[in-house]
Amino acid sequence: MLDSEQRNSRIIDGTVLCISLSLLAASAAGALYTGTGGTLLADFFRILSSPGPLITDYFGVGSLPAAFLNAGLCGLAMWAFMVLLPGPSHVNTFAGYFLVIAHAFYGLNFLNMWPCFLAPFLYLRIRRLDYNENLHICMFCTCFSPFVSELLFRYTQGGSWAPGTLTLTGTGILMTLCFILVLAFVAPAILPGTRAWHKGYNLYNGGLAFGMLGFFLFNLLYRTVGVSAPEAVVFDNPIYESFGRSFRGFGYAYFLLLFAGCAAAGWFLNGRSFRGLSLLFTDTGYESNFAGKYGMPLCLINVGVYGALFLVYVSVVVRFTDGAGFTGPTFGVIFAALTFTAMGQHPRNVWPIYAGYLLLFGFANAFNALVGGDAGWTLSTQAYINSVAFATGLCPLVGRYGVVPGIAAGMLCASLAPATSALHGGLMLYNGGFTAGITTLILLPILEHYLPKPRASMNQHIDLRDMMTVNESAKRK
Repeated sequence: MLDSEQRNSRIIDGTVLCISLSLLAASAAGALYTGTGGTLLADFFRILSSPGPLITDYFGVGSLPAAFLNAGLCGLAMWAFMVLLPGPSHVNTFAGYFLVIAHAFYGLNFLNMWPCFLAPFLYLRIRRLDYNENLHICMFCTCFSPFVSELLFRYTQGGSWAPGTLTLTGTGILMTLCFILVLAFVAPAILPGTRAWHKGYNLYNGGLAFGMLGFFLFNLLYRTVGVSAPEAVVFDNPIYESFGRSFRGFGYAYFLLLFAGCAAAGWFLNGRSFRGLSLLFTDTGYESNFAGKYGMPLCLINVGVYGALFLVYVSVVVRFTDGAGFTGPTFGVIFAALTFTAMGQHPRNVWPIYAGYLLLFGFANAFNALVGGDAGWTLSTQAYINSVAFATGLCPLVGRYGVVPGIAAGMLCASLAPATSALHGGLMLYNGGFTAGITTLILLPILEHYLPKPRASMNQHIDLRDMMTVNESAKRK
C-alpha cells in the first residue's frame, strides 16, 4: 500500500509524462493542420538558433508544430530527471515543469535551457544537497535561457549576426561559461531571502528574486558597457500570416482535451467522485500544499477546472478586444497559469485578480475619454495576456484579505506589467512573477496596517472592526 507522498509523487510523474506526450502528439497534429510537416526540422532549428527575449513568438520564428515539438522535448527532459533522480517528486517540481513548458513557446528552447538548468547542480553538489528535492530550483533557473542565447549567438557578433544561423565565437562561449557560474551560486542563494520581502503572498517567489538578478545582469552587460539592448527576433513566416496570426481553433481543441483529461483523471483517482473539492476551494492558498492536504487527485481536478476558467478569460478578451490572439506566447501562458494549481491557486481566489484587469481597462478607457488620451493597449495586448497569468500568483492576498484587495492587486499588477520587462531587457522570462512581486511589496504593507488579522479560510468573514481598532490606535499615538 502506497503512502500519500508516494502516491502523489506517482501521480505527478504520470501527469508530467502524459502532458509531455500530448505536446508531441499536438506537434504531429499541428504539422497536418498547418501543412508544415516537411519543414518541421528546419523550423525547429530556427527556434534553437534564435535569441529569445520577451516576447519572441516561436510560432512565428519556427511554426506551430515546431513550437509544440520544442515544448514536448523540454517536458520529456524534465520528466526524465524527475523519475531518474532518487526520491519522490513534489509540488514545487510540478510547478517548475509547467513554467518550463510554458516558456518553451516563447524564449526557452531545447538548446538554451541546458546551461541554466544544469548550473544549480554544481551548487547542490558542493553544498551536498539532495538533487531531487531541489530540482525545482534548476527548473526555475531556466528563466534565464534568453541570456544564454544572446551571449552565444548575438552579443559578441553585433551586426554580423544573421537570423537562422548558428555561429559561435570563443568570446561568446567564455562569457556564457562565466554567466553559468554566476547563475549556479547566486540564483539558489537569493531565492530564500526574497521570500521574506513578500512573506509568501507572491507564489512566484522566483519571479521577484530572479527579476532583481536579471535587472543587475542586464544593466551590467548592456547599459553599463554601452551594448545595444536586444530585440525579439521576427521572421517573415507566410504560413503564420496565412492563419491570421491566430490558431484559436487548434488551441481550443488541444486545451479542452487536456483540461477535460486532467479533470477526468482526478475524478477517477479520487474514487470516481469530486469529494473534497469544495474544501480545497475554501483554502486561502497561503503557504498551502494542496497535494499534501487534499491529495493529487483533487489537484488534477483543480488543474482542469482552473485551466478551463483561464481559457475562458483568454477567449473572451481575444474575442472582444483587438490584440495578439492565440500566438505562441498566448499558448504558453495558458500553461503558466497552471503553475501553482497544486499549491495555492484555485478559481475562487483568482477571479478577483481577473476582475482587477477588467476594471483597470474600463478605467483607462473612461479616463481617456475624459482627457483625450490613448491608452494604446487592450486586455488582449500580448503583455497583458501574459501578465494576468502570473498575476494570479497573488491569490494568497485574495484568500487572506478578500475580494476587494484582490481586485486592487490585479489593477496594480496590470498597470505595472508593461514597464517591468524593460528593467531586465526581456532576458528574464518570469517578468509576470517579477511584476507580481513588486505589486506585493507595494500593497502588502497597506493591507497589514489596516487588516492585521487576515482570515484563515475563504469562508471566514473579514471583521472590519479590526481596521477601526488600528485606526483608533493610530489616532491615540
